[in-house]
Amino acid sequence: MQDRNFLTELFDAAIHAAEPKAALAAHLPARPKGRVIVVGAGKGAAQLAAAFEDLWDGPLEGVVVTRYGYGADCQHLTVLEAAHPVPDAAGLAASEALFAAVDGLTADDLVVALICGGGSALLAAPAEGLELEDEVALNQALLASGAPIGAMNALRKQVSRIKGGRLAAAAFPARVVSLIVSDVPGDDPAQVASGPTVPDAMGRTEALAAVRDYGIALPDKIAAFLRDAPDDAPNPADPRFADNEVHVIASAARSLEAAAEAAQRRGIPAVILSDAIEGEAREVAKVHAAIAREVATKARPFAPPVVILSGGETTVTLRGKGRGGRNSEFLLSLAQEIDGTVGITALAADTDGIDGSEDNAGAFADGGTAAAMRRAGVDPAQALADNDAFSAFEAVNGLFTPGPTGTNVNDFRAILVRLD
Repeated sequence: MQDRNFLTELFDAAIHAAEPKAALAAHLPARPKGRVIVVGAGKGAAQLAAAFEDLWDGPLEGVVVTRYGYGADCQHLTVLEAAHPVPDAAGLAASEALFAAVDGLTADDLVVALICGGGSALLAAPAEGLELEDEVALNQALLASGAPIGAMNALRKQVSRIKGGRLAAAAFPARVVSLIVSDVPGDDPAQVASGPTVPDAMGRTEALAAVRDYGIALPDKIAAFLRDAPDDAPNPADPRFADNEVHVIASAARSLEAAAEAAQRRGIPAVILSDAIEGEAREVAKVHAAIAREVATKARPFAPPVVILSGGETTVTLRGKGRGGRNSEFLLSLAQEIDGTVGITALAADTDGIDGSEDNAGAFADGGTAAAMRRAGVDPAQALADNDAFSAFEAVNGLFTPGPTGTNVNDFRAILVRLD
């Protein structure tokens, strides 16, 4: 339990580094001559909106959309809620509300876009010729595909009226300042929430290449649209975007650095493998486990005690019908790889507080977790085959459930290796 508490402290430090008010304070734009319109989308959008209200000295209006249950109290801004990770009618209505908020603006007006992870699903706005059910079907196909976030977003932008910079284009001639909490590897602002206010140089060709490369089983109507409809995605060189600003105000890199600093204050050295790790969760876990075992048994490439940190966004290819998310699946695979190894304790969690569709952010595992699952009547290998990490960790009281955090800088992984 002591090691779990330590890892939880590191998670908390990572979240604090991405706290909305502190992240926004250094990036407030100058007041315009005209109106200030705030729009936003993502799992932490309501908290960003509330923090912006507290910081802003002047009148403002606008609307943001967040996931059901992730709202926050705002005095001047409207907070809407919609479904995630699969879009619903409320998300469609929210997209229309954002378009309405930026309609009819002038060059004297300012649009502040508060964007964070989760906005892709929350901003449902199917392209002309498509319906909400087509966007739902595409999201379901993408979630089951195991494709990386960049490939998913390349496709989402091609079938949307709001993604890929289209919301910013609708706000023209008003200037748009995008304040972005990055949850994507590499912190490309055009990828966060599929870039509603940031155009992307990737177009139809790249989207179709992603379908081919990752074997994505597209719904027939979406496939036909990609084949036949014109590619109308805004170009980054479009003069409508010339005066806009884009700032990444929080990211996985800074959060991992904060976690490392917290570990070192407790006297435990920390190493950061990367803040941009992608790949199949169960396979990424094997690499992390191999490093942890090497440290535990041979004191290389790092000498214990040490905490190994990493971030990014892994993926899960759905093979079964169990419950869980990518961080829980990562831990279930890692638990089997370190089975019987003494001195290793790990936490993997989504920094927004929710891993997949359940109420946990992730889970804890150590060298005795797989054996504990077997004693509880759970075969960890079968659970992994069924994508049922949630049930496996629930059986051994291994779930990590901090609740919604109000921010989102993607996956957080911490592996503590102590001396025997």
